[in-house]
Amino acid sequence: MDMETSHKFGTSIYLTALDGAVNVNSLFMLAVFIGLAWDPFDPNYSLINDDRCFPGAKVAEDLICFHVYSFASFLFSSLIALSLKQGLKISRNSNNSHHRGDNMRIMKARINKTFLRIGILAISAGSVFGCGFLVLAMINVVRLKLGTLSCPSSNYSIAALVPLLIFVPGALLIYVCLVLYAFTR
Repeated sequence: MDMETSHKFGTSIYLTALDGAVNVNSLFMLAVFIGLAWDPFDPNYSLINDDRCFPGAKVAEDLICFHVYSFASFLFSSLIALSLKQGLKISRNSNNSHHRGDNMRIMKARINKTFLRIGILAISAGSVFGCGFLVLAMINVVRLKLGTLSCPSSNYSIAALVPLLIFVPGALLIYVCLVLYAFTR
């Protein structure tokens, strides 16, 4: 593979990765919007029968705050990804275009690797923080719908939280490790 083809291939990989980050963040932002539309004090949505098990207003306030923090983190990540993607496209389209013997155009982008890596780290950090805040919001949703963990009937709350607290941090750990691995290459 010659140098020009490797630049074209590398640029398209970055563009595809940035597209994926924007798409995933958009789905999470949609989930956050849906969560913000829910009224935590609506009795039709709560499964708590014992008043001692209801967590109170502080949990509902935290729920809203964590949703907003999550939304801000995902929006930050998406805006950085869209900016990098636009920069790559502009760079690829405005830089050197060469003609080979077979008249096939190959677009070559000049990419500042350090700037791109910092941008990818910022995108990843925004996504990780967004997921973390979304998990905290979901913990509060469980507490508001099923009752506090100190409640006598907290088995349902624990059953809902255990997978959430195992799978999401595990997936985030894998994600961070892969991003750091790719960052060092």
